[in-house]
Amino acid sequence: MRRLTAEELETAEVLLRGSFPHSVMVYGHVFVMNRVKSVRTNVFVDCWPDFKILFVQPVREEPSDSFNDCAVYTKDEEIFKNFLMETEIIDWHNYFCLGSDLHHEETLNAAAVAKGVKEMKRLSACYMLTLSTLVLSPLNESHVAIVNRTWKFGQDEHSVKFIRDMIRHFPTCCVLDGGQPVAWVLTYANGALGMLYTLPEHRGKGYAKVLISTLSRQLHAQGHPVFCFIERENKLSYRIFKGLVHMCNC
Repeated sequence: MRRLTAEELETAEVLLRGSFPHSVMVYGHVFVMNRVKSVRTNVFVDCWPDFKILFVQPVREEPSDSFNDCAVYTKDEEIFKNFLMETEIIDWHNYFCLGSDLHHEETLNAAAVAKGVKEMKRLSACYMLTLSTLVLSPLNESHVAIVNRTWKFGQDEHSVKFIRDMIRHFPTCCVLDGGQPVAWVLTYANGALGMLYTLPEHRGKGYAKVLISTLSRQLHAQGHPVFCFIERENKLSYRIFKGLVHMCNC
């Protein structure tokens, strides 16, 4: 095993990003290390740059350092087993907490027994939830056609001009995927939010709430009133806006 240099850590960050979500735990450590130079942590790999295992080991010099977890990411269970059994990087005689995928538990337990560990236990099992990075942007005139096509009052040259004027002159916000809008919200001439829409294949991802919250904050910061009109039969939009209003009032 070899310890990565500062320069190699920057490369490791890029390599680990290509193995999401399995590498997220160690990626988080490497990401922080590349930006917070005071972090006292070592990162070891079996080989470089085509590593099969990456082990994160915080330096422990003070009692509070015991709260800093070790973490491992491996592409090969046999290599992981050999790492546990044959290297001296892990001090099996002192307490340490290791974050890993649950499917490594059997291998870890076997290694602990072989190393004479008196007590090894699972502290907790967790769900790992990740928040994808959304690309948010104002709409531009190249997006007029898709907004017009999906608006219930659209479809003709009059609505095209109406929407183009809204995009040109009033605040808008959209979620981009591959450079194209997949969800959006606009502002009418009277200041009301409207034309909230998400393409069917992108629904259920929470885009509407993100758009409303983002545009509302922008408007509020500029002193604009933040309000909307929702048709009584549009129960879904009503629930979304009502929920956000409740959150803001809490």
